[in-house]
Amino acid sequence: MRLIHPVTAGEPAPDPDLARLYTYPEGPCLRVNMVASADGGTWLDGLSGGLSGRGDKRIFGVLRGLADVVVAGAATVRAEGYGPARPRESWRGLREGRPAAPPVAVVTRGLELDLSSPLFTEAEPDARTIVVTCGAAPAERRAEVARHADVIVAGDDRVDLAAAVRQLADRGLGRVLCEGGATLNGQLAAAGLVDELCLTVSPMLVGGTSSRILDGPGALSRLRLAHVIEEQGFLFTRYVREPH
Repeated sequence: MRLIHPVTAGEPAPDPDLARLYTYPEGPCLRVNMVASADGGTWLDGLSGGLSGRGDKRIFGVLRGLADVVVAGAATVRAEGYGPARPRESWRGLREGRPAAPPVAVVTRGLELDLSSPLFTEAEPDARTIVVTCGAAPAERRAEVARHADVIVAGDDRVDLAAAVRQLADRGLGRVLCEGGATLNGQLAAAGLVDELCLTVSPMLVGGTSSRILDGPGALSRLRLAHVIEEQGFLFTRYVREPH
C-alpha cells in the first residue's frame, strides 16, 4: 500500500498512516464510504464485497474505528447481512474515551427489519443499534422496534435526514460514516449533507445493471481530492467537499 497523492518527496510514500490520513476534521462530519468498479458499478453478483480486496477491507476497518456511528439504509442492511460493528484491537487507540465499537444506525421508513438478527441481538449495550425512522412509520411496529434498539424519529411522512444527523450529533455521534446504499447516498447528497467521500475504485469492469454510488435526484457538490492510496491496482480516494 502506498500513498501516491499528495507526494512531496518525489516518491510514493509506502505504508501510509491510515488513521492520520482519514482523521475526521473538527466538528460534525458525514463521510460516505463506497466501493465501485472502474466502470462505476457498485456491486458484483448483488453484493459490494465482490468488488473488495485486502486493502479495501483494511481501510474499511480504519474508517469504522474512527467513526462515532455507522449509518446504512435498511435495504443495504438486509442485502449485506449486517451485524453490529465488532471491537478490534487496532481500534484501542482510535476509540479512547468512546465505546469499543461504534453503533450501527439503520435508516428505514417502513421498519422492515429482522429484529432477531445479530444486528439487534448481539450489539453491546454501549453501542446499541439505532433505528432512524419517521412519524409515518407504523406505530405498533415502532414500539416493537424500540424494545430491541434505540429509535430516532426524524420527519413526518419520510425520514428527514438533516434532522436525523442533528439528533445523532446531539447524542455525541457527530462523526458519521455512511455505508450506503446508493439511494441513501443520493438522498444525503441532495440534502447537502455529504462532507466527504471515501471511494475505492476496484480494478474490474462489471457492466450490467449495477447502480452508481448515488441514485436519485441530482446533487451538485464540488469536491477536493485529499489523497489517493494505491494497492494491487485498487485506488483508495478521499474527497472533501469544497466550502460553499
